[in-house]
Amino acid sequence: MKKILLSLLCLLVATACSDKFLDVQPKAALAVSTLQNKAGVNALLIGAYALLDGWATPEGAYRSYQVGADNWVYGSVASDDAYKGTIAGDQPPISLIEQGNIQSDNIYFRGKWRGMYDGIARSNDVLQTLALATDMTDAEKAQVVAEARFLRGHYHFELTKMYKKVPYIDEKVYNPNDLESTKLTNTADIWPNIVADLKAAYDVLPAKQSQPGRPTKWAAAATLAKAYLFQAKYADAKPLLEAIVASGQYKLMDRYHDNFRATTNNNAESIFEVQYSVNDGASGGENGNAGSTLNYPYGGGGVTTCCGFFQPSQNLVNAFKTTNGLPLLDTFNASDVDSDQNIESTAPFTPYAGAVDPRLDWTVGRRGIQYLDWGVHPGKAYVRDQAYGGPYSPKKHVMYKSDVGTNTFAGNPRLNANNYRMIRYSHVLLWLAEVETEIGDLDKARAYVNQVRKRAANPDGFVKSGDGKPAANYVINTYDAPWTDKAVARKAVQFEERLEFAMEGHRRFDLVRWGIADQTLNAYYAAEASKRTYLKGVTFVKGKHEYFPIPLQEILNSKKGSTETLTQNPGY
Repeated sequence: MKKILLSLLCLLVATACSDKFLDVQPKAALAVSTLQNKAGVNALLIGAYALLDGWATPEGAYRSYQVGADNWVYGSVASDDAYKGTIAGDQPPISLIEQGNIQSDNIYFRGKWRGMYDGIARSNDVLQTLALATDMTDAEKAQVVAEARFLRGHYHFELTKMYKKVPYIDEKVYNPNDLESTKLTNTADIWPNIVADLKAAYDVLPAKQSQPGRPTKWAAAATLAKAYLFQAKYADAKPLLEAIVASGQYKLMDRYHDNFRATTNNNAESIFEVQYSVNDGASGGENGNAGSTLNYPYGGGGVTTCCGFFQPSQNLVNAFKTTNGLPLLDTFNASDVDSDQNIESTAPFTPYAGAVDPRLDWTVGRRGIQYLDWGVHPGKAYVRDQAYGGPYSPKKHVMYKSDVGTNTFAGNPRLNANNYRMIRYSHVLLWLAEVETEIGDLDKARAYVNQVRKRAANPDGFVKSGDGKPAANYVINTYDAPWTDKAVARKAVQFEERLEFAMEGHRRFDLVRWGIADQTLNAYYAAEASKRTYLKGVTFVKGKHEYFPIPLQEILNSKKGSTETLTQNPGY
């Protein structure tokens, strides 16, 4: 009927009717030409930044917690740091990953894949549109190119550490007029492409940015050094890391926990942070840390009533035990730190009296210890199902009670403005310790580790009880004896990285790049079988589980004609 009326109108008003009558700009869409200027390019660039935490695409495509910047599912729950938590029937795809039942049709793997390639597509949109902008100086264009290439390098980096073999897509490959232009094979090693993007960013970006959240020269240097570490190219990483130290721009914060609260975002230790904000006019508080929206204590009349995910493992808690102020590198898991497992919150409980690293209680919420400014953690009342997920609560990303209403979203306090510190100065120091252990001076490695441990030992940074005294028996010292055994030094450095960055989504990826994932995780599964019965019989298969499977639907979607361009990873 509409077509008939349109034809009649054209016949009646022939002189005014042409094909242009049909060229109607879609509502709520911007014409490409509208973006070919400075304002449009910067709007596209902001859109590329938005994918850092995955909350820029409708829920129908993927959920924010499948693509969160902190990789809590893939880096922590899939390691020995954390349990999925909550109850068995909630988010079963995460349970499958935790239990080593890793299949290519798991929606979480596809969610992460799509989120990162969305970020890549947006970065490429910036570069393609920039080439057509006529109101920008060469310097302004160079800055935009550097930021877009940093983001594109980051997104490809995330994909590579997840899946290893993935297609590299740049602005020269993508053709908006050819929907099959991005259907590339994934057989090539794309590390050189990632390095090229990050190197290009490093060469151009300024040492300081006027706006927090935009990468600096040193953020690019740290990310590039990290890319080299993932390839065991220590000699390439070393000068970059040393240049960051020599810049004098960063320092360790006096108090460890100042890296995990909204009021100290973008501090002197931060090298690159994913920025979160709330009550800023965005719909549904979507600029808050949506990737962690499930990961809060459940019930108990305290912090929140949802959702009980991401519970620290007993293995992680045990790792914080000390003897003479040093970690028990080989025997930490021989006995458990006392917990309130199966003890009601109304029943008596005495917290563990043994010596522990003070970073434990800024990482883990446990019975009898102050939980930020919410009061003493009540134990079972904060946990949805202790029998399933254990007795502990996550802590690093959780908002303070004093933040509610200011640094939390009015409609949902679990969406808060506590940034995710993707790279901080302690990373640089401990990566330098790795480098010195592998190709340099063991005592220099020890000195770098001791800088981190000395900060953790600051009594002003201890969790305190109501009387102002330390909430537990915190005993931490530096390594004072010279390091002479490379294997022991390597173990100490790797152990320190676990303690410093626990529950921050790095653990599984570190175990893989260190080449110890199979032995570490299989020992973990064997010991955990008596605590979490669903881990009984779980095995990390060497040569397979270092990387997750290419999402099945993406392989099917990659067909050109009848040929799939994507190849599945070995063993899946």
